[in-house]
Amino acid sequence: MSGTAIGLWSILFLVLLVYSGMHVPVVMIIVSFVGIWLIRDNVELAGTMLAFAATDSIEAYVFGVIPLFVLMGLLVMIADLGKDSFAVAHQAFRKLPGNLGIATVMANAIFAAITGVSVAAATVFSKLAVPEMIRYGYDKRFAVGVVAGSSVLGMLIPPSVLFIIYGLVTNTSVGDLFLAGIIPGIVLAVAYAAMIWLRARRHPALFGRNEASAAFAPLGKRQMAGMLLPILLLIVLVLGGLYGGVFTATESGAVGALGALAIALAKKRLSARGFWRLLTETGHVTASLILLIIAANVYSRMLAVSGLPMYLAQAIQEAGLGFVALMAVYLVVLLILGTLMDSASILLICVPLFLPVFQAFQVDVVWLGVITVIVVEIGLLTPPFGMAVFIVKASINDSSISLHDIFMGTLPFAAVMLAVALMVIAMPWMATAFIR
Repeated sequence: MSGTAIGLWSILFLVLLVYSGMHVPVVMIIVSFVGIWLIRDNVELAGTMLAFAATDSIEAYVFGVIPLFVLMGLLVMIADLGKDSFAVAHQAFRKLPGNLGIATVMANAIFAAITGVSVAAATVFSKLAVPEMIRYGYDKRFAVGVVAGSSVLGMLIPPSVLFIIYGLVTNTSVGDLFLAGIIPGIVLAVAYAAMIWLRARRHPALFGRNEASAAFAPLGKRQMAGMLLPILLLIVLVLGGLYGGVFTATESGAVGALGALAIALAKKRLSARGFWRLLTETGHVTASLILLIIAANVYSRMLAVSGLPMYLAQAIQEAGLGFVALMAVYLVVLLILGTLMDSASILLICVPLFLPVFQAFQVDVVWLGVITVIVVEIGLLTPPFGMAVFIVKASINDSSISLHDIFMGTLPFAAVMLAVALMVIAMPWMATAFIR
């Protein structure tokens, strides 16, 4: 059996084993080990490659950014900055139809600019925004749908953990990827808000009697400034330092985590025991991501040895398939994998396979990264996996709202995400305008 054939069979077995319920990194490591063994007919070589991948793939200094940004996101959540951003956003949009929904989206956008973790946003706003919307007569499906849908902004608006992983896999500047996500992230947030406003105008019965403006007492300018100041300081500290060339990506993560810690302590939201729990949770999240990166590194090496990526590039060129057809196939693969895997796993599997093919078309890797992250994040909202949906369900603890209700509520938001992805494809400047 040729190396290319083994590479193709590896993809089939990868999908089948994941669908059977095995953990993604375990499947990738097993398939890669067996694949290299068969290609080289040397079990010792396969074992050696596994050993090297476990060290070479994560020994770089830049990988330190992952636990730092995860820790910063958890500290921001503990410091109640999500609650503050929601209150300020509601004050700004209180006179609009569907104001609580719009406030949820805009608060998520603010929260995304200081965390970069969708899981944190889904957890915070499930407990904060859903009860308020239901209390004031909002449709339950919409209430949970807007929280799950807008939580994905955390992976697009910088800083973003997915952009960090993509940059590490493709050897691309994380700073450039962060810059590339700004315009698409803002466009997505505005598109969400516009969709909610239109639905509130056309179907007011789904949005109560628009009495949600009473959900919060009016805030004075001094109160709003006091709530926004820590958020703005953290954004300027992390992103301003990174884009201004003061910090590297890893250093900005460290400074951001320190800043978030200072805010949490100043607001008296963090105890010694609570800080230990945060460090433990940071370790758990980081360990799972690092294991995924190691597994993906092994799998990408196996694919390179098999020659499958180059074979696909040559086959596409010989078949006369253009860039549009390649992009369509790529998007479909990402959407299908979104039904069974988490975002990081999809990215780590697909990017090593498709990147050499796209490079044959001289594609901008940063632009491709923005498209990839948007489409991969749609998987957080689609059944049967839909991680954001399961997080919302677990967080609201309401038996009257089923998983089916949440999935149905997220459909309009998934459609808007796909429309924005197509916009970025049609207008590459949306992703490259700020890159020097």
